[in-house]
Amino acid sequence: MVSALSTRYLPPGVLYFSDVISAEEEVAIVAQLDSAEWSNVLKRRVQHFGYRYDYRARTITADAYLGRLPEWLQFLAERLVDRGYFESLPDQVIANEYLPGQGISAHVDCTPCFGDTIVSVSLLSACQMVFRDLRNLETRTVLLSRQSGILLSGAGRYDWTHEIAARKSDLVDGVKLARERRISLTFRNVIDVQSFEELSRGS
Repeated sequence: MVSALSTRYLPPGVLYFSDVISAEEEVAIVAQLDSAEWSNVLKRRVQHFGYRYDYRARTITADAYLGRLPEWLQFLAERLVDRGYFESLPDQVIANEYLPGQGISAHVDCTPCFGDTIVSVSLLSACQMVFRDLRNLETRTVLLSRQSGILLSGAGRYDWTHEIAARKSDLVDGVKLARERRISLTFRNVIDVQSFEELSRGS
């Protein structure tokens, strides 16, 4: 279900949907993540699946292939395709952990690395995401609820930056909402997957 806010207020090419996973699925996914090793390469902790993104080079290198998505992420990737959010199955996921006070600076996801569609799923806590038009600096702020998803494509993918301010609470309709630990799962398609896989096998 896409909210009326999405079609009226969000940047073009951006959709918000609130029913992407259940509470039980959220618990299971978080348990899987916390049973694995989080990377501290950034100020926030991350985990990579499918392909590893090189933050320094801002690219995906030839040795970046990690293998197929685990089953506990694959089912969600398949759901995103079944519901029409992706045309082809996502093959790369980054899990980002945000503690209260942590955020991510304004950016556009790597254009040469990833396809036209990006979907981010929010777990555990709500937070505001800020979109900024690169052409005229217009801003639009959207609350990402727990267990929701947001899709970026077209102009919303390439012509607007998105960010999460580094703060411990958000002001929504005059009400201060404290942030808790939040995890985002960002689903993407790596461009030219076949060549990366061939290189990873030494072909």
